[in-house]
Amino acid sequence: MTEVTLSAGVVEYGDTGGDGPVVVLLHGVAMDGSLWRHVVPGLRSDFRCVVPMLPLGAHRRPMRPDADLTVLGVAHLVAEFLDALDLRDVTLVMSDWGGAQALVAEGRDQRIGRLVITSCEAFDNFPPGLPGRNLYTAAKLPGGLRLAFALLRLRPMRRLPLTWGWMSKRPVPHDVMDAWFRPLWTSAAIRRDLRAYVLGVPPRDELLAWAEALRTFDRPALVVWAAEDKVMPLAHGRRLTDMLPQGELVEIADSFTLIPEDQPQRLCEAVRSFVPLP
Repeated sequence: MTEVTLSAGVVEYGDTGGDGPVVVLLHGVAMDGSLWRHVVPGLRSDFRCVVPMLPLGAHRRPMRPDADLTVLGVAHLVAEFLDALDLRDVTLVMSDWGGAQALVAEGRDQRIGRLVITSCEAFDNFPPGLPGRNLYTAAKLPGGLRLAFALLRLRPMRRLPLTWGWMSKRPVPHDVMDAWFRPLWTSAAIRRDLRAYVLGVPPRDELLAWAEALRTFDRPALVVWAAEDKVMPLAHGRRLTDMLPQGELVEIADSFTLIPEDQPQRLCEAVRSFVPLP
């Protein structure tokens, strides 16, 4: 892992290097870049894959106490990350976390050449579905996040619908999930960061405005959605495709939200077909 100092704090990231087209892969809440561990090997021979560890709960370096870690604040941090690394004509890939859609609405998308939107938050589905509502409730209660993630030390709890059971059809390996949750188990500052994010969802009108702004994105966009998603409705993927002027839709069978876990090969193929090589 390499690191870069941004306005909110130190952000770690993985970077395969190389001269190929740049693909930046974004993970969701309470997970880290290892979400892409089955996808990056299928891309790195031809693409430069950059995987930042966003401050969404699995990060190991707490952000500054005064950092803006609302949904919009983290989206701005993504734009700042692209600036800091001087990444250009980026293919931005988002999974689970949909906040990067705000970059278009905020006019912070100049470095983005292509969008790949896999099953993620959209429209007013923030926080998303049953797991998101459960997390939001925990964040509102004193000590709620500590208790919620302490319960996830019990492995059977991880496959319940209100935790991770609806996020992937195939269980994420326990050692991977242990690494995701360990910062939340051990650091009050990391729990503080996650709480700021979970409670920092803007009003419904603003969320819908972010989606509406995608009509102005005049570059290629690929929507890759899990056909059996129980958290991010398939109808949202189809609506996003219709809104994007150059939108294409690929529906992935036999997968829940975390397509990089359930169908990484299919996702690799979709990205490779979408991003032209020099």
